[in-house]
Amino acid sequence: MHEPNPTTRARELRRNSTDAEACLWARLRNKQLGFKFRRQCPIGPYFTDFCCKTARLVIELDGEQHYLGQGPQYDAQRTAYLNQQEYRVIRFGNQQVLADTEAVLREILVFLEDPHRLAKECEPASPTPGEATASRPASDVARMRND
Repeated sequence: MHEPNPTTRARELRRNSTDAEACLWARLRNKQLGFKFRRQCPIGPYFTDFCCKTARLVIELDGEQHYLGQGPQYDAQRTAYLNQQEYRVIRFGNQQVLADTEAVLREILVFLEDPHRLAKECEPASPTPGEATASRPASDVARMRND
């Protein structure tokens, strides 16, 4: 059996979004934060939960599976790939998004407003469910790019 094309897969992922994804999308869509976001955006072999190409920012929402078994290792590989593509990656737990959406939006705005923000400064030593984490590309993003 062959893999569906990226557009078909992205549509499937959007149709099956989690409550946290739906909650955050309601606040990111239509440039409500002043930046255009895409949902389930393919970047290389991965689909990102949310992506702002202008700010080179990826937002990932993590459920329990991200903290169990091979989840952390897979996420690290995925983040490394996205960093190589010059994207910064920030992560929030699903529960954090549902419990305190406003705080999540404030954290996202910090990264949107400062494209050179050293995301590593915000990354906890060992993330736990519900905490935001962030990473940045190996090379600095010289300037914001248009979609």
